[in-house]
Amino acid sequence: MSEAPWPPRAELAGLAIADGPALWSALGFTVRDGTTVIGGIEVTLGAAGRGITGWTLRHVPDGVQLDGLATEVTVAAPPPAPSHANGAIAIDQVVIATPDFDRTAAALDAANMPLRRVSDAGGSRQGFRRLGPAILELVEAREGPPGPARFWGLVVIVPELARLRDHLSPLVGEIRDAVQPGRHIAALSRDAGLSVRVAFMDPE
Repeated sequence: MSEAPWPPRAELAGLAIADGPALWSALGFTVRDGTTVIGGIEVTLGAAGRGITGWTLRHVPDGVQLDGLATEVTVAAPPPAPSHANGAIAIDQVVIATPDFDRTAAALDAANMPLRRVSDAGGSRQGFRRLGPAILELVEAREGPPGPARFWGLVVIVPELARLRDHLSPLVGEIRDAVQPGRHIAALSRDAGLSVRVAFMDPE
């Protein structure tokens, strides 16, 4: 008797972000009909609210409850990604903050998002999960407000970080060493007008 195949792991298919299309176009992203596609992840712009307002996942049950994170489910294949003037080729990671690390981690585990590793950053835990084309980073926010988990920000991969910084200066901050060995990262300034926190990183 053959064993049942393992179910495919959850994948990040899309994000909904409150900032308008014009702001993202000004940063060098190709936007069409209010949407940009970065490395196969469809980013819908102009949603109500602030920051990242929700995400779309593959290979999770319909109606899944993820500790307050607004979640939609799709079976559609990834859309083709256009070229971007800023060189963006992928979303490296999406960051979620939670006041209760164990509670949120348990909800993610139950939804086919297994933990890969945990690190300690100054007494706060960070848990990492692979969601297809991107990594989910769960950050323990002990000093944050109580309540459900919340989307915090994302990191976009560009092949030439120094060139991007020069092009978008002074909106991109200092290039510094990333946590990942041999890689570098630079944060987008609040002066860019986005309500979502964005950083740019060079490839692996």
